[in-house]
Amino acid sequence: MLNRIQSFLETSAFGVCTALGEIMGISTESIRLFFIRLSFFTFGSPIIIYLGMAFVLEMRKHLRLKSKQRGI
Repeated sequence: MLNRIQSFLETSAFGVCTALGEIMGISTESIRLFFIRLSFFTFGSPIIIYLGMAFVLEMRKHLRLKSKQRGI
């Protein structure tokens, strides 16, 4: 049961932690744990930051797709 939940969250969690890990050269698991711990200490405010970063990543993905379709 927990493995299914974990795999669902990893595949549908917007890829924010993966993108940050690739940029900073840190493991994805470490970044996830950091967000979780920070959320507990700050009563969930990093969730807003996480969702904002997810929005930016999605917008970048859509902009890249549009530019490829135009041939730029």
